[in-house]
Amino acid sequence: MTPETVMTVGRHALEVTMLLAAPMLLAALVTGLLVSIFQAATQINEMTLSFIPKLLVMFLVMFLVGPTMLTLMVDYMRQLFTGIPGMIG
Repeated sequence: MTPETVMTVGRHALEVTMLLAAPMLLAALVTGLLVSIFQAATQINEMTLSFIPKLLVMFLVMFLVGPTMLTLMVDYMRQLFTGIPGMIG
């Protein structure tokens, strides 16, 4: 196993991780921003007001993008496992 192979596998793993995490993080970011603007406009400082919408949006995103994320993860793992014999020798 060469250092180039290790770097390629590591880079691909980071790319897959970013693709898996991006939809959830972006949804939480946008929801948090919208709730913060609403709280600043109405001067309501309730912690559950920021938590509950984020939770609901994250569940919605997981429901909508979950199958794609699962397919991406399964394809990556399949590619990684089928590449093991080539990496070893």
